[in-house]
Amino acid sequence: MRFSFLKYFVLLCLFCSFFSCKNEENDPAESSKENIQKTEKSYHEKYLEEIAEIKKRDSVSTSRMLKIEGGEYMMGGNSPQARRDEFPQHKETIKALWVDETEVTNAEFREFVEETGYVTTAERSFEINGKTFPPGAMVFDAKNPQAWWKFKEGANWKHPQGPKSSIEDKENHPVVQVSWYDAMAYAKWAGKRLPTEAEFEYLARGGKENQIYHWGNDFEKATAFVNFHQGDFPVSNEIKDSFEKTAPVKSFPPNSFGLYEISGNAWEWVLDTYYPNAYSKLEQRTDGYFKEYFNPEQQKVIRGGSFLCSESYCTGYRNAARMSSTPESGLEHLGFRCVKDVE
Repeated sequence: MRFSFLKYFVLLCLFCSFFSCKNEENDPAESSKENIQKTEKSYHEKYLEEIAEIKKRDSVSTSRMLKIEGGEYMMGGNSPQARRDEFPQHKETIKALWVDETEVTNAEFREFVEETGYVTTAERSFEINGKTFPPGAMVFDAKNPQAWWKFKEGANWKHPQGPKSSIEDKENHPVVQVSWYDAMAYAKWAGKRLPTEAEFEYLARGGKENQIYHWGNDFEKATAFVNFHQGDFPVSNEIKDSFEKTAPVKSFPPNSFGLYEISGNAWEWVLDTYYPNAYSKLEQRTDGYFKEYFNPEQQKVIRGGSFLCSESYCTGYRNAARMSSTPESGLEHLGFRCVKDVE
């Protein structure tokens, strides 16, 4: 299942048209030019090369990380709300990992930007079919049911809802409006990596088999454990959990592994390319995750749910819930956390 806003995002912001596409039929010169362009590197390849050039920080450490022992678990849907892409259930074996205790915060991301000079995807202009667009990202607008997500010029990690918003006094909130590429860049600098999808679900479950949510199976207790949307989505938010948008990290009790906001608050990027039938093609994974960059919208998996998830909409805070977004997406409810292999 993919977010419905993606069709709007693809029309407005899809960077994959890095080179202009023109209809040049019966023109040998243009045909030759097209053949040359096809041999040039894609936007994705160029971005990954840029990330590879980022130098690892001098003081790589496991500070603010928890060592989580590995184990086996059953991955996949285990509730009436489970969707088709959460099946079939299957056994996964996870190795021990160091895991960020919380989502990466604005303060931590700022340190990365100041040290490296990195410019996020949302802060870069982009081109579609020869036309250049200014930097910006997607912001949620509950007033328009036909297009909840709108591209807003000037929206980025420092201005999550647009140029008039800021992260002042929100240093300990999860950084959002960061793309998959931005998350990969931060992880490279930090000497870490993004978790695989299988690792994320293992971490979310916290060693508890067959639970729907990280706190158990009783949804009535949800507001004490997770930042999500209560009420008639998206028209009204009862805010029983005390937060309309992101909450500071460690605002809610951790799961049984000691990980905070592993569900709710902000969706989190993982390594895997998204396949709706991923669990039926596990033998095609490489190094434990789907690397292939395979479809026109180039979806990457996101996990954990956000402050916009509700019982009537996406229920993304369930342990098994999975969704996706294009890797260049900047969204006001999407961040990440990192892991580090135990050496």
